[in-house]
Amino acid sequence: MTNRHQDSSGSVRRVAVREGAHHGLLDDVARRIIEQLREDGRRPYAAIGKAVGLSEAAVRQRVQRLVDAGVMRIVAVTDPRQLGLPRQAMIGLRTEGDLDAVAAQLAELTEIDQVVITTGSFDLLAEVACRDDDHLVETLGRLRGVPGVVSTETFVYLRRRGTP
Repeated sequence: MTNRHQDSSGSVRRVAVREGAHHGLLDDVARRIIEQLREDGRRPYAAIGKAVGLSEAAVRQRVQRLVDAGVMRIVAVTDPRQLGLPRQAMIGLRTEGDLDAVAAQLAELTEIDQVVITTGSFDLLAEVACRDDDHLVETLGRLRGVPGVVSTETFVYLRRRGTP
């Protein structure tokens, strides 16, 4: 489960939590700490402590245990629009051959933010961020040239709701 938050500076933080893992670490207090970080990934431990009834040091230790156990990670998420990449799209791909190898090659393209292996009409979904429509067309050409890609279908983002 991932939640993103955009702070007042425009930077976005994402707190990812692996549900179902390490049940002992996910008591009510840990869940409240995670929720605090989901709201603002840069929230000071002292402020989190005040909200959940722990000291700053106790919050720091709890967060570190959650991170060390792989239950949670805290990462910065950029907004492609703020980086000059306003043309975004999701591309559905049908493939043949080694799916993991195709996904790995696609993930090497700088325009691709993420590649997911999926079920349904497509074998893979790739989220891309480009400068403009011409850059998107160029990216699609390179993507279609990856060995194992049989066909693509592009879903251009017209509007986004929520954080990027």
